[in-house]
Amino acid sequence: MSKQDSDDFSRTLELLWGGRGASARGPKPALTVEGIVECAIGIADREGFSAVSMQRVAKELGRSTMSLYRYLPGKNDLVSLMIDAALGEPPILDDAIGDWRAKLEVWAHCYLVVLNDHPWAVTAATLGRAMGPNELGWLESGVSALAGTALSGSEKTDAVVAVNSHVRSWVQYVGNTPADPEADLSNESWGTAIAGLVRDHSERYPALLEAMESGAFDPADDGGPAFGLRVVLDGIGVRIAERDTTKSRPRRTARQP
Repeated sequence: MSKQDSDDFSRTLELLWGGRGASARGPKPALTVEGIVECAIGIADREGFSAVSMQRVAKELGRSTMSLYRYLPGKNDLVSLMIDAALGEPPILDDAIGDWRAKLEVWAHCYLVVLNDHPWAVTAATLGRAMGPNELGWLESGVSALAGTALSGSEKTDAVVAVNSHVRSWVQYVGNTPADPEADLSNESWGTAIAGLVRDHSERYPALLEAMESGAFDPADDGGPAFGLRVVLDGIGVRIAERDTTKSRPRRTARQP
């Protein structure tokens, strides 16, 4: 990392983790970082992530583009702040919810709600950026759900990333983040179109035809992300069981000559 990149990253961390509040003394600033971020989120919610730029946010606020740079070094910083603000506080997964599986199900549902409200975050989250307190808090919340299991530290974080990835992939799959907002297509229309293509070219896609005749692409039979989540959690459960078996297996003692 170059010195410039290092300095930029440090500034982003400062914005995310502290030093954003206005001074208690003196006149109230015309703009605040929080206000800029809120405006950018509104644009992204209405028009998609591609519509967000420093120039567009400035126009929305009735300010010059250069005036925003007094508060934010650049768009990368804005995106990091947008993601952290959109995520909000992570869910509290106490023992009353149930075991690790029940907790991760709640975690996944809460994350899905956030992404449905802010589908642009799926695209924005793929960009390299600093993590803020809320985003890191979500990871903490997910890993805490696996406390008490026999998984290693890296396996716990990998498990949470797997659940995270499934939820994000589902939001993309159902078309909440279309490349072109003007070309948005309902799930029902999409399923009907795909089914027609499979039937018209059934000799090329016999497995898909068989699956379709058993309910694939049928909106009425759409279980949402639940099936994929069960598969992910089943896999995590298998790994936990393997670790439990290894942990409980008695160690062999060396035979004395």
